Amino acid sequence: MNVNQHKPVGVIGSGSFGLAVANLLAENSEVLVYARKEQVAHAINVDRFYNNQQISERISCITDYGELADRCDVIFPVVPSISFRQMMKDLSPHLRPYHMLIHGTKGLDLPSHILEDLEAVYEVSRENVKTMSEVISEESVVVRTGCLAGPNLARELAEKHPAATVVASHFDEVIKEGQRLLRSERFQVFGSKELIGIELAGVLKNILAIASGAISGLGFGENARGLLISRGLVEFIYLGKMLGGNTEAFLGVAGIGDLVTTCTSKLSRNYTVGYRLSQGEKLKDIVTSMEEVAEGVKTVRIMKKLCEHFGVRAPITESIYQVLYEEETVDHALRRLMKIPFHNDIDFL
Repeated sequence: MNVNQHKPVGVIGSGSFGLAVANLLAENSEVLVYARKEQVAHAINVDRFYNNQQISERISCITDYGELADRCDVIFPVVPSISFRQMMKDLSPHLRPYHMLIHGTKGLDLPSHILEDLEAVYEVSRENVKTMSEVISEESVVVRTGCLAGPNLARELAEKHPAATVVASHFDEVIKEGQRLLRSERFQVFGSKELIGIELAGVLKNILAIASGAISGLGFGENARGLLISRGLVEFIYLGKMLGGNTEAFLGVAGIGDLVTTCTSKLSRNYTVGYRLSQGEKLKDIVTSMEEVAEGVKTVRIMKKLCEHFGVRAPITESIYQVLYEEETVDHALRRLMKIPFHNDIDFL
């Protein structure tokens, strides 16, 4: 089951992050990008420019899953979580046990019939909610799975700024292959065996990014943001452990690193949602106007139901949920958070 290093590397997804990953991979390998639409393939193959990114000459775009799986042993799926399971269903007939999948999706999967009527569903348990590596395992014969997570804003990667990421997997060979394919002079790649924890760190930070954007929009200052990030980290460690992750996953590049980046950058889609909410815009209008998915909007709904199932209080998550879905004002929610009587600073070690 050794990877053929002479084959191109596959990427599924032509969004800003998917293409940023493709350009990173192209520094070390030939790359095949899968896109659903012929016009996207034309823009990548002919114009060499798409989604505000210059496309490396070592990248080709195709529209056939069978060709992608036949030509690539290693594939990086980078699609929104809401589309991930269907993507795997379509890709699965072409996959074999020798394939290796390292996803870059920071979201959770929930059956569509539950998600569509989530507020009316009495209970959502861990058995309903899956990380993307779990979806890969459920929908395909692929065993060697991993994820890519870290402070990886697509625009900064496209502009070739220094950055780092974590490749997490239960398999050492997946970690080593991810490092070989991605590492460069400007891009460091760390490894971790804490796959579920690393996935959850990338998922949960999106909730906090919404709150951080709201703080900026209200002009509350950096003291308030520092408080939010530090208390949010504590909350998410508890939520991550509740779902099967380990504390260590939240304390490194994919945890604190991604959390700080997403909570302080206007390039973050989730930060932008919070900022615009604080300016009085409606969630529906914000989501409709955005070109790409802000995963935190869906994640906060799922986490609210999971907290109810486990009987866990998560004040920040609950407050963001109330702002997004119960017409709570951002100002009122944040000020109410300040009144919660926390007694201990760090109590998870």
